[in-house]
Amino acid sequence: MKVLVATEKPFSPKAVEEIRRRIEDGGHTFSILEKYTAKEDLLKAVADADALIVRSDIVDEAVFAAAPSLKIVVRAGAGYDNIDLAAATGKGVIVENTPGQNANAVAELVIGMAILAARNKFSGSTGFEISGKRLGLQGFGQVSRHVAALAKGFGMEVSAIDPYCPAKVMEEAGVTPCESVEALYAGNDIVSIHIPATKETVGSIGKDLIGKLPKGAVLINTARKEVVVDDDLLEVLEQRPDLKYFADVKPGNAAVLEEKFADRVFFTPKKSGAQTKEANLNAGVAAANQIVAFFADGTDRFRVN
Repeated sequence: MKVLVATEKPFSPKAVEEIRRRIEDGGHTFSILEKYTAKEDLLKAVADADALIVRSDIVDEAVFAAAPSLKIVVRAGAGYDNIDLAAATGKGVIVENTPGQNANAVAELVIGMAILAARNKFSGSTGFEISGKRLGLQGFGQVSRHVAALAKGFGMEVSAIDPYCPAKVMEEAGVTPCESVEALYAGNDIVSIHIPATKETVGSIGKDLIGKLPKGAVLINTARKEVVVDDDLLEVLEQRPDLKYFADVKPGNAAVLEEKFADRVFFTPKKSGAQTKEANLNAGVAAANQIVAFFADGTDRFRVN
């Protein structure tokens, strides 16, 4: 089987070599397309591929139409909203992700953003310490669980809400379950967003919710920009000069926010949560292993469609 690694934003050289080794040791042919600048390049490369590994690359109906032999796509990362699941299912293609492989990298970024916000972006002005502060986690998946462990090491009080996670799991991690998302926002000094972009969550964080944050609070988003309503965020920041918004997913009105609230907002130049050598390697190797396992015996443990 031919396995294509197609990444506009490449894996590290070390990760590529390990992915290659896993694929070839599994008896398959390795192919790679890096730093491509046109969709046509991807469509041409995928034409004879049986499997595809991507990162944040868009895999839409056009890609599936151009790849008649394609049987599986693995997104090297937790999120998979860059892949058209309906189109994949329509073509009989399995889609998987690699949950947990980037978790520690994103969690460290969250803590870094919390400190950056607490210290006023290291401007020299008086900030605050995160030790003893209350941290609320919206969502309690792999990333949140790593954030919680790191935050507790800083002496923070951690609470969380996740309709898909039993309260017992949170309690075993030393995290207090929160009864509602409104209470989570109202009761924490720092709230970190860890929810996917779905029909239920897109646009779910608006002015009513953001406005419930206590005085001097920080809202951190390393998940998906679509879950926060840009115009509502702007409105609340205008009304509440005490609030801060730090994100690894730049909002659509980022330029306006940076112009108006330069000292209270921060956006990474590009999504950086998984941009560590370790996460790069972990996610890529996991994707390769999952493809080898699928072709060996049909294993599809991380299937999302």
